[in-house]
Amino acid sequence: MAASRGRGARFVDGGQAVSLKEWQGWGTSSPVPLMVSQVIEDLRSLEADAGSTMSFGGLGGKLQGNFRVQEDIKNREVYRSLTDYEEKLQFYAARQVACRLLGSRGYLCQKCWIAMEDCMCSKLVKCPLWQKIRFWLYMHPKEFLRQNNTGKLLWQLFGVQAASLCLFGIREHEEIMWDAFRKSGKNMVWFLYPNQNVTPMSVKDIIFDNYSTNSEGETMDQKQVNFVLIDGTWSNSAAMYRRLKDGWAAAWGEKDPPCISLLSTGASVMHKLRPQPAWDRTCTAAAAASLLSELHGNPDLRSLGLDKQAEEVENALGILLEALTIRRLRMGRSITRRRRHNNNCI
Repeated sequence: MAASRGRGARFVDGGQAVSLKEWQGWGTSSPVPLMVSQVIEDLRSLEADAGSTMSFGGLGGKLQGNFRVQEDIKNREVYRSLTDYEEKLQFYAARQVACRLLGSRGYLCQKCWIAMEDCMCSKLVKCPLWQKIRFWLYMHPKEFLRQNNTGKLLWQLFGVQAASLCLFGIREHEEIMWDAFRKSGKNMVWFLYPNQNVTPMSVKDIIFDNYSTNSEGETMDQKQVNFVLIDGTWSNSAAMYRRLKDGWAAAWGEKDPPCISLLSTGASVMHKLRPQPAWDRTCTAAAAASLLSELHGNPDLRSLGLDKQAEEVENALGILLEALTIRRLRMGRSITRRRRHNNNCI
């Protein structure tokens, strides 16, 4: 496999299918999604039939050159042939994930999703998260393997079992997430999303009960409180939330899932490179840090060190900003961005 750096094309070995080890190396604990494997197989077949090599490049690692044109024609044919909305969504998500995965091979670090020469992994300090808490990063496929994504920092710090990736539209991921919700119970699931149709609850309204600790301070009750963070642009997050609402209705027959609002959200350090549409909106990792800080305000939880874990998330955001800034300067790109109205946020 040959790979060029920067803005040039990156050529990948289309003959190599994705293995379980490779798939889980990108930050997930799930099996390889069947439709992602099928899309990769179709890309390999198209490459052989067309006699054209897959190449990726530019922002987001998109398909480039003549192969892109041929693949786009084929993709449109397949998409039009699907009549069911669920099939269309799963195909769309799988195609996004498959292309991003192939385009990142040999180029991005699997852990931090940054170009290998700018890998920041050695600077991060891993720390355990209280096992009563579990984050779910409900991520849009267009955020998958994006270098300036902040949600990835949570499982880098806390591990994939404490901060789990769930890709929007990937059936295997969504089934794992909803199975975990049903196991914990509906009173143990909370969504960080500004639903305008209902009055959100505050963090202080969350009740941590029915658990005890052993002599080492470990929680004896295995049920977890699940916090869902929607990781996508504001334009995409509405569709993602509607899907969560549908899942909630199917699981418990209720129209609206329980949403919580944060008191301490504000622009994170990442606003310098990836500005939010408003100063009261923030990136995914910063929202998680704010949540941990507010949970620390609960007298029953103050001994757990959640404020220290919040601080580690903030530190990780600073490390990510530094790595991306150094990379931009080295590539001769601007380190300031114009304000957008659809950026990644919570």
